[in-house]
Amino acid sequence: MIRNLHDAEPSSLPDRLPIFPLPEVLLLPGGRLPLHIFEARYLAMVEDALAGHRMIGMIQPMGGAKASDDAPPIFPIGGAGRITAFKELDDGRYLITLTGVCRFGVREEVGPCRGYRQVVPDWDRFRDDLDPPPDEPPLDRARLIAGLRLYFESEGISANWDAIQSTSAETLVTSLAMICPFGTQEKQALLEAATLDDRAKLLIGLVEMAAIKPVSTDSMVRH
Repeated sequence: MIRNLHDAEPSSLPDRLPIFPLPEVLLLPGGRLPLHIFEARYLAMVEDALAGHRMIGMIQPMGGAKASDDAPPIFPIGGAGRITAFKELDDGRYLITLTGVCRFGVREEVGPCRGYRQVVPDWDRFRDDLDPPPDEPPLDRARLIAGLRLYFESEGISANWDAIQSTSAETLVTSLAMICPFGTQEKQALLEAATLDDRAKLLIGLVEMAAIKPVSTDSMVRH
């Protein structure tokens, strides 16, 4: 069983992965994603994951598809995470937290299981996700924070700027990429960025553009 992000090797990751298609939702290695699970097929998915490898793949549907669609086409790359916390409610719903482990490519989609979709993942192309990050990757923090101040002001978002200043570059970039309400294409570009440095530069550009032309809060994902 994978107990933390850097315990895994590609060969130890599952050869079949349940997927949860959600638009504008991103799971990056080391990130934490809370989810409210209530639909029958995804309740089954969580139960099966808890009984096995605890891994679930988050992936975006393409072409404006909705999470309620039965089998929307999906992007070829997603982010896999391990269930690191869960709570079963009295009515059978689950509150879970996924901690990102590794991105994956989709080799092929295989038959559904108990209503939820599964893929054969390609882990090898993202094996670098399993390596410890550099001590402090390069980040133009001053430029990022300047853009964030304008962006958050335009969106009416409050922030703890002291915490933002003191947060490590990896945690800051990962957290902002996941929580900022960018659109599907922007989220996918952040996911597919080759390195943390590439992701940081892209994030800065997206924040600066959004500060000029704010992203609609209607695009925010509600679980």
